[in-house]
Amino acid sequence: MTAPGNSKASRAPAALTVALMLALAGCSPGQSPAPSSPGSNSASTSPSNATTGTSSPSSGDSALHPFDQAVLEQTFSEAARELRVPGAVMLLRTPGGNLTRTYGVRSIGGSDPVTPEDHVRIGSITKTWTATVILQLVQEGRIKLDDPVADYRSDVPNGANITIEQLLTMRSGLYNYTEALAVNQVLDSDPGKTWNTDELLAVAFRNPPYFPPGEGFHYSNTNTVILGLIAEALDRKPLAAAFRDRLFKPLGLTGSVFPERASNDIPAPHPQGYMFGTNVLTLDDRALPEDMQKAAADGTLQPTDQTAMNPSWGWAAGAGISTAEDLATWAEALGGGKVLGPDLQKLRLDSLQPVKADDPGGALYGLGIAKFGNLFGHTGELPGFNSFAGYDPGNKVTLVVWTNLAPTPDGRDPATAIARTLIGKLYR
Repeated sequence: MTAPGNSKASRAPAALTVALMLALAGCSPGQSPAPSSPGSNSASTSPSNATTGTSSPSSGDSALHPFDQAVLEQTFSEAARELRVPGAVMLLRTPGGNLTRTYGVRSIGGSDPVTPEDHVRIGSITKTWTATVILQLVQEGRIKLDDPVADYRSDVPNGANITIEQLLTMRSGLYNYTEALAVNQVLDSDPGKTWNTDELLAVAFRNPPYFPPGEGFHYSNTNTVILGLIAEALDRKPLAAAFRDRLFKPLGLTGSVFPERASNDIPAPHPQGYMFGTNVLTLDDRALPEDMQKAAADGTLQPTDQTAMNPSWGWAAGAGISTAEDLATWAEALGGGKVLGPDLQKLRLDSLQPVKADDPGGALYGLGIAKFGNLFGHTGELPGFNSFAGYDPGNKVTLVVWTNLAPTPDGRDPATAIARTLIGKLYR
């Protein structure tokens, strides 16, 4: 599996990274390497209806392996240990059995185990919430996918030639404000700062676009911030209220939160979130310098606690908070059509296109949704937290993984790496 592209958006932790999400999207199940570290260091296990059996789905691109609880538990624990995360949670639902597994602790040096009930920052999975609200507004006839952005936001450069669809599919060409050095410097020096959207968009709009609208792909948080502002204007309510009324309440997502801009709180219970290095240090290359990687490996370099960082710099693109159970419910709704009508759901799933035009078998991204092998969903990362949520509607497989470290010293997104390894064990 190789990540497409080498843009700063793919490498900087402050960019709500998508690199490994896209790498997963373009790989077939079973290609995943096994984790290199043997053994298990699990804090707790809570298998639910974990039975051994076979699955013979009537649809789906790949058949499932027989459900093997022991193999899946060992794979998860070994991968978490190899990645040296303080804590991790996985939640898996399949026709052959369900499994919830935890690994490690909430805080470095502490003894409190992580739990499936813990709340974590979900980063770019928030984009799927924002995109879904926009698509619901499309369904209601209040906006069209081919409408120019200028109809709703006069401040967007070249907005007359950028469509709503291009914002959703990351094909607008607009500069990603989280790639700016100045933004990353502030994230390091003043992590509690409350950002407003005018500040974020000002950074984006004073930088040149990557390409003309529709002539390329570049993952940009700017697109989703604009969509969040449009959603607020059309729905005539704050985005948090739109999420609550349109998504959280109908689906029973009682552990999901879109925080107030000034808030850096995470609801209890929650783990601490950790990061090696700084946003500026990992802006151009997510991997730490070799000497720092060695120091992290031998324990002389410790990660810093990023839990109190104010996520307002991500806003509609990345400020969300959720739990493993809520993420599983959301992934099933997202991939299974519970939040859109059948026609628009089909359009959404059919919208997935190769990120690279010359690599049709590679990574896929669509209307605020990605595809990982057979699973539709998204990943998310903010400094300190990484999460993966996906659902395979053909085989009825749901997988959620989160970690309280992001990224790893060698630049990997640990939850996504664990999910990739598990997917290799699930499918033939």
